[in-house]
Amino acid sequence: MASPNDLQFQEFEEAAELLSADPGASTLSMSSSKNTTTTAAATAGGGEDVKLDLSDDEEGQEESSELLGGQKATGGFWTFEYYQSFFNVDTMQVLDRVKGSMMPLPGRNFIKHHLRSNPDLYGPFWICVTLVFSVAISGNLSTFLTKMGTSTYHYRPQFHRVTIAAVVIFMYAWLVPIGLWGFLTWRQGAERQIGGYSFLETVCVYGYSLFIYIPTSVLWIIPYEWVRWTLIVVAMVISGSVLVLTFWPVVRDDTKVMAVATVATIVVLHTLLAIGCKMYFFQTAVHVPASDPTAQPIQLTQPTEHH
Repeated sequence: MASPNDLQFQEFEEAAELLSADPGASTLSMSSSKNTTTTAAATAGGGEDVKLDLSDDEEGQEESSELLGGQKATGGFWTFEYYQSFFNVDTMQVLDRVKGSMMPLPGRNFIKHHLRSNPDLYGPFWICVTLVFSVAISGNLSTFLTKMGTSTYHYRPQFHRVTIAAVVIFMYAWLVPIGLWGFLTWRQGAERQIGGYSFLETVCVYGYSLFIYIPTSVLWIIPYEWVRWTLIVVAMVISGSVLVLTFWPVVRDDTKVMAVATVATIVVLHTLLAIGCKMYFFQTAVHVPASDPTAQPIQLTQPTEHH
């Protein structure tokens, strides 16, 4: 029985004999890989060969080249892959952005120097969640330490503060960026020279700017008002500087009145959030001495003269 190699050589010899007998004949060669079919047609005038590649996995090769080139298709907003891209960050990137939000420097735009066209929702989400619990828990501890020496005080955990803190912080971290992004988009259409950021970049900046309030809210437990107000001022200056240094390059090309009004609104809303959290969750208790219900009223009478 002939081996496969003998059959291949026999076919090759027969093909060579046919070509020598009729040099102008066309040939059809099929490779053993079954992936590529090559057709060579010899023209009568010039003798040039024309090769056609009809590979079956051509589409697979194109898809591989697209993946190597960094082009990948994203699904619709109802798919998991769509939202997965918003959390595509590593620990070092998050730490770098947190450090950038706590140490703003003049001339360093947070979006340009830290986000680098890769905004995320991972950091802002967990910063807001952590801030909610730190404010609520620290507020409860502050109330307990303030009223601890009162005999009539009975400690009751105020769980409703967690809900209030969550509503206030998440509304601020989402609604304010939505309003600012919409306003800047509108001004970008009205004034051609006005630039802008994407919605995700705006939310990301606001989320990371709130990180400084996490250690600040923990230090608000210290029962001294001057310490608390000093911490508020420091936190507002650091956090507000991140927002001003980020959004001022966008609005400075607008009219002077509109640019100043936009930045002032950003600072005022940020200040209201800090002062509101301090006044509600860390309010100063006023100790009013309770009256003793068993005490007898004292009557003051004018002494009478005896003759």
